[in-house]
Amino acid sequence: MAVPNMVFSDVETFLDSHPELFEDYLNRKGNYSMVEKWLKNHQACKSPAAAAPAEPREEKSSAYKDSWASKCDGLQRRASQRELRKTFARSKAINMNRTYDEHVNSRAQEPLTSMRRRALLRKASSLPPTTAHILSALLESRVNIPQYPSTAVDFKYYLKEHNERAFFLELVKDISNDLDLTSLSYKILVFVCIMVDADRCSLFLVEGTGNKQTLVSKFFDVHAGTTVLPSMNSDEVQVPWGKGIIGYVAEHGETVNIPDAYQDRRFSDEIDKLTGYKTKSLLCMPIRNSDGEIIGVAQAINKSSSGRLFSEDDEKVLQMYLPFCGIAISNAQLFAASRKEYDRSRALLEVVNDLFEEQTDLEKIVRKIMHRAQTLLKCERCSVQLLEDIESPVVKFTKSFELLSPKCSADTESSFKDSMEKSSYSDWLINNSIAELVASTGLPVNISDAYQDPRFDAEADQFSDFHIRSVLCVPIWNSNHQIIGVAQVLNRLDGKPFDDADQRLFEAFVIFCGLGINNTIMYDQVKKSWAKQSVALDVLSYHATCSKTEVDKFKAANIPLVCELGIDMLSFDDFSLDVDAMITAALRMFMELGMVQKFKIDYETLCRWLLTVRKNYRMVLYHNWRHAFNVCQCMFAMLTTAGFQETLTEVEILALIVGCVCHDLDHRGTNNAFQAKTGSALALLYGTSATLEHHHFNHAVMILQSEGHNIFSNLSSTEYSDLMQLLKQSILATDLTLYFENRNIFFELVSNGEYNWNVKGHRDMCRSMMMTACDLGAVTKPWDISRKVAELVTSEFFEQGDRERSELKLTPSAIFDRNRKDELPGLQLEWIDGICVPLYETLVKLNPKLQPMLDMIKANRANWEELNKKRQCGQSASALPSPCSGDSTDLSGCTVVKTGSTPCCSSDADSKPSKPVG
Repeated sequence: MAVPNMVFSDVETFLDSHPELFEDYLNRKGNYSMVEKWLKNHQACKSPAAAAPAEPREEKSSAYKDSWASKCDGLQRRASQRELRKTFARSKAINMNRTYDEHVNSRAQEPLTSMRRRALLRKASSLPPTTAHILSALLESRVNIPQYPSTAVDFKYYLKEHNERAFFLELVKDISNDLDLTSLSYKILVFVCIMVDADRCSLFLVEGTGNKQTLVSKFFDVHAGTTVLPSMNSDEVQVPWGKGIIGYVAEHGETVNIPDAYQDRRFSDEIDKLTGYKTKSLLCMPIRNSDGEIIGVAQAINKSSSGRLFSEDDEKVLQMYLPFCGIAISNAQLFAASRKEYDRSRALLEVVNDLFEEQTDLEKIVRKIMHRAQTLLKCERCSVQLLEDIESPVVKFTKSFELLSPKCSADTESSFKDSMEKSSYSDWLINNSIAELVASTGLPVNISDAYQDPRFDAEADQFSDFHIRSVLCVPIWNSNHQIIGVAQVLNRLDGKPFDDADQRLFEAFVIFCGLGINNTIMYDQVKKSWAKQSVALDVLSYHATCSKTEVDKFKAANIPLVCELGIDMLSFDDFSLDVDAMITAALRMFMELGMVQKFKIDYETLCRWLLTVRKNYRMVLYHNWRHAFNVCQCMFAMLTTAGFQETLTEVEILALIVGCVCHDLDHRGTNNAFQAKTGSALALLYGTSATLEHHHFNHAVMILQSEGHNIFSNLSSTEYSDLMQLLKQSILATDLTLYFENRNIFFELVSNGEYNWNVKGHRDMCRSMMMTACDLGAVTKPWDISRKVAELVTSEFFEQGDRERSELKLTPSAIFDRNRKDELPGLQLEWIDGICVPLYETLVKLNPKLQPMLDMIKANRANWEELNKKRQCGQSASALPSPCSGDSTDLSGCTVVKTGSTPCCSSDADSKPSKPVG
């Protein structure tokens, strides 16, 4: 077909009269390079003066004034022409709507590599030169939001009036350059207001997945006259999926154009009530991403021109513009997700850095871990619970840590609780059922609504001051893929449940936590191994087993009878036998009680064992072999003379006698508190609870396991196992802390007549009370004996006080202070009244044959009271305390009498309370 000759001016004239044909052709045939050339050639059009140079100044200003004022509709104060000119000038002079780093725009002309290098150097110079910080700086230097200046709103109104195509392209370009979701959402609302001439606009974005989707907006009722970004402190507006017009549009993907909103049954006036604004006409349209999925809803409310409604042209304009908005929102969300992942990766790097910085203190590393978890997941509470035995199939937590968010507590230091297994918080914070489930299965638990989950104890939560909404609990693994504990976070600060991203992040986070905790535990085990080795070397260097000559000597010796030795008397003289005679007396006790015959104890082995035990008592002033023998003799008298032998089993009797002989093995003449203060190897090995008592028991086991010393070798496996448990209970019972924990229960059982010998727990308590009574047995002896023992006790305590003063630079307490010996008689009275009398009175109720012991206590108390009255009267009477036994660290009581110039008090040096006697 021949093409006639055409004049270009005719074609141009035709296109001017048919703009729709040109627009259609451009949409079909146009490309990016054409648009780019057009924008480049028409840059001057952004200036009103350049775009219309022939317009008179009055007409130009009038156009601005009319277009701007018509959009405000009285809701905002009309801007004057001077203000408009200043606003427009500022928009050209400075960069508006900066969304990330305000220093970036000022260096916009710098090459990108130079900017990254500058950011890296700035980051690296402000942080320690660790691997975590350098990697963090490298990441951050490559994650910057692109910055482009935004044109002023009044210029957009000008383009709308004079060049719709340029206006549309300007709006598209403006949102395409913004990757900050908050700023982008605000721009979209303002631009929609301008495009459809709406009074107010709202933007709701889809959050959640599946059946948990909601529509959330922090910007609603934004109008085109808004010149400042709305505050982010306001509460967000949430619309349930499928509820109201917004929910309907999001669910069905349809455009809704309503001339009278209150006549539509889908309309909800809740937001109107919230804002105080009356909605009349309404245009609501879905926003889709590039895949066609609905990611939000845009809503325009009330035409600015009074009485007008939203037209089909408004719908067409939005249908063209919102796809670009969907792409921009998707890009901003992807960028926000990448920034979030970057922040989380950086937090994990910081965790690794923390693990390498602190591996010596479990509490410190767990505190750091929980602080990181709270910062990362933005939760109200965080807790870590460690298993007692990772090999045991039974789940039992031995230690728990918890941290309260500063936003939920005014005192953050008090929110950190250590060792809370007995704390009231454990009922609701730890939620043992959930933690135990995670520890036993190794699977994470994510509860979005705690009260709807059957595993959650709602009743315990209702009685607490802290109410749990959501729970995320995951297991903590060590390097051998063993569960060593669980980590738990409660309640996100924004009120939402923990999502899948939070769970994945927490699981990755806990991997590093498990490594750190495991390393710290291994470091603690190494320290304990070193302490154990140190103690063993110290013991071996000091002690040795007895010689064969000594064994043969006692093996061939004639053993006196009980009546000849007097060891069955409750008022036995503690100083009546010499060192060798005490060995023969101990042999007689074993034979008299039938232990040798019943348990087939080899006589030579028994002699060797007793001699080695004697050798393993140090030559301290009081807690030596004589004290151990006197405690054993007191137990023997209670078993035989008082008749407890008829009630207790033979295994129990053997455990009590062996326990008395061994209860102070390798005593150093100092108490538990001194071990803790000095940080001795014993304290590192056994901890600060019953330190010496555990050492006494372990030392007894070491002797029994030595060749030729096992007096239990002929027991059956069941008898041996039971006996070792009873032996441990007997020795640990000499720690007065255990006595104070059990005595009230024991006293009530006996006083109410509810004590039953057939109940195992009752028998255990009675044996412990008997051990305590024998350990404190010096308080029941005649005054002469008590006085002699007290001289030794006081001298030993004063030596410890001297060491505290010289080595630790501490002022010792009264019982250990030579300079305060005059205070001791009063303390002894408190001790007898508060500790000794209640114990022996209860035992007398259980066995009246022990009445002589109680009578002697009362007689000794009268002597103490007389000495105390003389001291109060200022008289310098001689005073001397009676002896006591047992282990103590507390200085609340002791015995003192003065003989000449020597002050004496009695208290055992292991347990927490003092154990003076009189």
